[in-house]
Amino acid sequence: MPKTKAVKKEVMENLKDKLQKASGVIVTEYQGLNVGDLNDLRSKLRKVSCEYHIIQNTLLHIASKDTDYTAIDNTLTGPTAVCFVYGDPVGPAKVIMDFKKDHEKLKVKAGLIEKKVVNEKELKSLASLPNRQVLLSMLVSRLQAPYANLVYVLNGPLQKLVTVLDGISKNKAQTSA
Repeated sequence: MPKTKAVKKEVMENLKDKLQKASGVIVTEYQGLNVGDLNDLRSKLRKVSCEYHIIQNTLLHIASKDTDYTAIDNTLTGPTAVCFVYGDPVGPAKVIMDFKKDHEKLKVKAGLIEKKVVNEKELKSLASLPNRQVLLSMLVSRLQAPYANLVYVLNGPLQKLVTVLDGISKNKAQTSA
């Protein structure tokens, strides 16, 4: 059944809204996957703050006009599904690449992560990174390390002084007793 202009306009506005809110998109080809597989992928992506939708290429092309997402227009051929990334891009990249290992028919066409076009190889390397929270904690521990070492080094002579003074007081206590 053909869509009316009102329905198409509503779909277009919804799609533009998703593109504006998203920090990135990952464009895939889903041909050969069954409905159960697609629903499984959608539920995994929802857990990492993403949405996965099958979108008509023409609608996505029109919605992406005057945005940064026009950079991926050349990938809009064949059956297309788009993952809208709303948070940390590492999680969705991991989910898609892990899902791709079990379902070879899923093809990654391209992605646009924080205004940078990425191919499947770059997305795979992004998926191998730890998530944002782990990276931040690693950075904090690296920044703290020099200060902790400085405190340890400065504490060394004081600890030796306390040990010497304790030994002297014990020695005096033994000689006076």
